[in-house]
Amino acid sequence: MAEYVLRRALYGLLVVALVTVFVFLTLRLIPGDAVRLQLADAPGVSEEQVAALAAQLGLDQPLLTQLGTFVTDAARGDFGTSFQSQEPVTALIADRLPTTLQLGVMAMLVSVLLGIPLGLLSAARQNSWLDQGLRVVSVAGISVPNFWLGLLLVTYLALWFGWSPPLVYRTPGEDLGSNLVHMALPALALGVAGMAAIARMLRSSLLEVLRSPFVRTVRAKGASETRVFVHAVRNSLVPVFTLVGLQVGSILGGTVILESIFGIPGMGMLIFESVQLRDYPVVLGCVVVYGAVFVLVNLVVDLLYGVIDPRIRYA
Repeated sequence: MAEYVLRRALYGLLVVALVTVFVFLTLRLIPGDAVRLQLADAPGVSEEQVAALAAQLGLDQPLLTQLGTFVTDAARGDFGTSFQSQEPVTALIADRLPTTLQLGVMAMLVSVLLGIPLGLLSAARQNSWLDQGLRVVSVAGISVPNFWLGLLLVTYLALWFGWSPPLVYRTPGEDLGSNLVHMALPALALGVAGMAAIARMLRSSLLEVLRSPFVRTVRAKGASETRVFVHAVRNSLVPVFTLVGLQVGSILGGTVILESIFGIPGMGMLIFESVQLRDYPVVLGCVVVYGAVFVLVNLVVDLLYGVIDPRIRYA
């Protein structure tokens, strides 16, 4: 087990490193001069001032030198200093990360707590009108972009019911009720696609297990259909857990737009603002943290396989 965890951790570090390099190079391809954007409000900027700020920010160095400096510092937990606010990136992330984690956890709860019952119900009523309706809902849930669904929720709740989420974000410590209300719609918008995917996966996996030889054996021994169904559900959960781990990436990516739409000051909004301002250290620091969270969650999901199905062994 220890060898397996170590191997997966090394693979995870490689994934985070490759994603960081990709984002680093992609940021340099975005139109716009990062140095001039920092001086946009200063009147009569000279070329000497631009060159001096570029040297101060380290942007006058070759790309490979800049990348090497960032990777070396990041390995020590130092993501540099924000171009815009001059604050340490680690401090900015530490301030925003709890908000995004709360939103992500709430979205995952929406996905799991709604997706699993819908998948079970759909499999139990196979080919019925209820099953057909749930399958249509699942396809629609997967197809609709989460940011568009978020805009629809805000617009039509305001038009039909005269209600909109609080305009000012409150932390759970300041006002728990206001915080949960503010988070409810973006969590729902983020979680719908995961809910639909989990429901479809569970239905397909459960129907496949119900046709397997061991289920016929259980029935032949006189077990009730309820007990047969319970046995089949446990054996069909492994692919669902895999999907749950993969949904973390979709949820983290969705926070970038949805936090901006709903005015939630999390890491998603921080990335959105930093990309517009070409604040490279902040964007790269957030990408590293997002990648680490994704790798960690998927490692935990892999380790849970053995709990769900004792037949699974780690090699």
